[in-house]
Order: sequence, then C-alpha cells, then structure tokens
Amino acid sequence: MDYVCDAPNDETWFRIVTEAEAMAESTEMSHAVDKHFRREWDRAAESFRSNNPVFIEQDIGKRDHIKRAMPLFLTLRDQDGRGLVTAMVTQPGPGSCVVVGRANADPYPDHAAAIAALGRHLGQTLDRARCYPYRR
Repeated sequence: MDYVCDAPNDETWFRIVTEAEAMAESTEMSHAVDKHFRREWDRAAESFRSNNPVFIEQDIGKRDHIKRAMPLFLTLRDQDGRGLVTAMVTQPGPGSCVVVGRANADPYPDHAAAIAALGRHLGQTLDRARCYPYRR
C-alpha cells in the first residue's frame, strides 16, 4: 500500500496498489473490492500500447500506465492498521466514487471527517449522496 494522506483521529488513507492488497481488504472489510480492482486493472492493462519494437521489452511502462489509468482504490486505517473505510475514486478530477464501510455499511456517520480529508487531498467533494451507493 502507498501512503496517501492523514485524517483526523490518528487515521490514515492508503492506496491499494496490488490485487493481493485488494483481496486482503475484501476479506477484512467483508465486501468485494477485489472484484472491482481486478476488473479495473484488466481494463487499464488492455488500454496499454507499447511504443517499444523489441518484443521482450513490450511491457516496459505497463505497470505505470495501469496505475495512472485506473481509479484510485483506497483504504482508511486506524493506528493499529485496522480497515475502517474503503473507497474507489476516479482520477483525475471530479467523477464517480464509491465509499463504503465494513460489509458495505454507511461509513459517513463515523468517518465523515476522514472522508472529507481525503476529498480535500484529492481536490474533490466526496459527499454521501454521490458516493455511498446503498442509501436506504
């Protein structure tokens, strides 16, 4: 995971960068972020076009392209490293987002300040009405 930014209450946002991290997040948080991560990774990989004519060097730059092309997958962690919130945010600039808590519960009542801190860091508004898909 890559550090993204600090949040109130000694919490920290990290970027999920590998499929193994996405699978661990899914297990810990009881949701299916790994499925979405894998789908977006594959979509970004398919869009990669190498400019290198040497066959053995065709994938140089592919991982960086994927990282730039796919949405940000993020996890909010407490001081002990426990997962609190998972987010998927398109990049760059405003766009679609999904922000969920454990088992797809609404994270906003307990973590609104941390979600707002992430939004400020990304230059986006991550409001509940737009980002929490399971409103009742």
